[in-house]
This record gives sequence, C-alpha cells and structure tokens, in this order.
Amino acid sequence: MLIHCKRAYEPAMADDGQRFLVDRLWPRGVSHERLQAQWLKEVAPSNELRQWFDHRAERWDEFRQRYWRELAAQPRSLAPLRDALAAGPVTLVYGARDTGHNQAVALRDYLLAHPRRAA
Repeated sequence: MLIHCKRAYEPAMADDGQRFLVDRLWPRGVSHERLQAQWLKEVAPSNELRQWFDHRAERWDEFRQRYWRELAAQPRSLAPLRDALAAGPVTLVYGARDTGHNQAVALRDYLLAHPRRAA
C-alpha cells in the first residue's frame, strides 16, 4: 500500500494516485478544481475531537488513540479508501500546517496497521 499525505495547498501531481480530502472542513482559499480530490468528510475526526486536539503536538498521542477508536467504530466509511488502495497509490489531503501531527498522518497509520482483511 502506498499512501501519501499532502497539504491541500500543494499542487496535485501525477504520482499522487487517487486523492481524498480527509478534513471535516474545506480548506480555506482552495477551489474544488485545484484540489482535485474526493471529499471524505465522514472519515475526518469528529468535530469534538478536532476541536479538542486543536493541532497541539502535546496532544498527538491521545488524539491518535481517540481518532483510531472513531475509525474502528465506522469501518464502512473507509471503504472508498480501501478500494482505491487496492487499485494503486492514494494521497490523503489535509489543510493543517503541521505536516507531522494531523488527521491524514493518523489515518495513514491506521490504514497501514489495519489492512483490509481478505474475503
């Protein structure tokens, strides 16, 4: 599985594969045409978790644990990502400034730790 994480403000590239916006809110100042991504709002952290985290690095470990629990509780919402990963590379697009502590990184880690089970 090849999963990239990229800020919404970076240009789309040919090697991105399928692109998915994984934010609850649309990134400010970015058009749909420029982003070139399918919006998967339902896989983003809940509003409560997003507001609690507030992109504070000292809350990263706890945020990741809480977010993983949210993801585990809604496995169907991950189906588009898992389907896309079966076909090739995927880019998780996010709006946060912090490139190391954001929901796309946590989601990538979750997908890598919990691959789709064989049917």
